[in-house]
Amino acid sequence: MKSKLNALLIFFTILAFSACGGKLPSRTQADGLVSAESKQARAAVLVRPPEDADLSSLYKSLDELAEIERAGSWFQGMALTESGIRENAGDFAGAVAAAYKEMAWAYGRGLIEKADIEQGLQSLLAVEGETDVIAAANAVLAFAGERWAQAASGLETLFDESEEPDGFCSWMLLVCALERDREDRRAGAAYKAIRARYVQFPEYWYRGARAFSGAVAAEYAENCINTSPLGPFADECRKILASFTGLRTEDGLSLRTKREIEAVISQSVNSGDPKLLDSLLPLIGLPDNPYTIYAVGAMRALTSVPAFRNYFTGQAASSAGRLAERLSYICRG
Repeated sequence: MKSKLNALLIFFTILAFSACGGKLPSRTQADGLVSAESKQARAAVLVRPPEDADLSSLYKSLDELAEIERAGSWFQGMALTESGIRENAGDFAGAVAAAYKEMAWAYGRGLIEKADIEQGLQSLLAVEGETDVIAAANAVLAFAGERWAQAASGLETLFDESEEPDGFCSWMLLVCALERDREDRRAGAAYKAIRARYVQFPEYWYRGARAFSGAVAAEYAENCINTSPLGPFADECRKILASFTGLRTEDGLSLRTKREIEAVISQSVNSGDPKLLDSLLPLIGLPDNPYTIYAVGAMRALTSVPAFRNYFTGQAASSAGRLAERLSYICRG
């Protein structure tokens, strides 16, 4: 059985790290995903316990991984480490779920396609005599395919109350509950309570943005975009923000969060290239909303620099309507 799961882990590892150029993430890439406080822990946790380690040692390793996640840290390969630990502990269903967790993070960041996940999980359905593995693969496939009732039924059978309240399988069950009934207040409260562990996980924020309403949905949508601006969930979350701010849903694709606005402006200023601000012009042309107003205010602060003032003047002269008016306002400094 282990050889089959090991093959799956190798397959997932190749998929995950091929997105980083076919090699493990560089120091720069990894440092961008984890806090400074976790760098020492990162180096230690990537070394898996030996296969002959006792169960208490294996469970301690799982607890340490969980605490790193709750501290807001995540780096590529961490869930694969968890999967290997669970495999060594004989928790084959948990190993499958942890391997899926790795792929869900990679998918949420736009590094792989959903078909890659399905291909890996489908390979497990051919395993003979391992009912837990097959059941786990089917449950996770149902979850990935958004067949919520089937996924919930399978997950509830495999993972009992010993699962951590903020564990990944608990998260999947909460998603199933909220996708089936967005008025489920108990599931909603539990979902909000586990956010610390998933602060860098785009799909956590995306599912919350779908499940909740009003300012809470907007906060979750903005966090989803900030964790993965080009990921598969960003466009829908921009539409959620547009609806919340009174814009048309189609205007959402032009919206940029405050963090995105700051990043573009910072890059433009640091490089001395005003043309990098072109990507913000569709946002500037939208009807009044908090994100457009924030961007206009930030751009006005740049007019003291001649190159940027000339850029805004030129853009105002070649634009029309609301965009031209906003650019003229910016030029006045």
